[in-house]
Amino acid sequence: MLEPDRPRVAVRFEGRELALRAGENLAAELLAAGVGPFRRTPVSGAPRTAFCMMGACFDCLVEIAGTNRQACMSEVVEGMEISMPATGPASRSEADDAGN
Repeated sequence: MLEPDRPRVAVRFEGRELALRAGENLAAELLAAGVGPFRRTPVSGAPRTAFCMMGACFDCLVEIAGTNRQACMSEVVEGMEISMPATGPASRSEADDAGN
């Protein structure tokens, strides 16, 4: 549950400094700050952001300190370095291998 009185801490998303509430759900805080998209799909590059907010869809996948994590399953921590996962358009053979 969002607690509006929690202290705000500095985090960075794609180099942009944000003040988010410490301990809150990262996806909810990023959405409230107007951040989006969180990532792009590997095949078409379509933008994605938080959707299910319960860890099922992976649309909120972000990179936190070099590791891919679901933003909806992560809490805001001071000093977080968040970025879009390093994905680019996949080759047709990669897409076929992935079942797309």
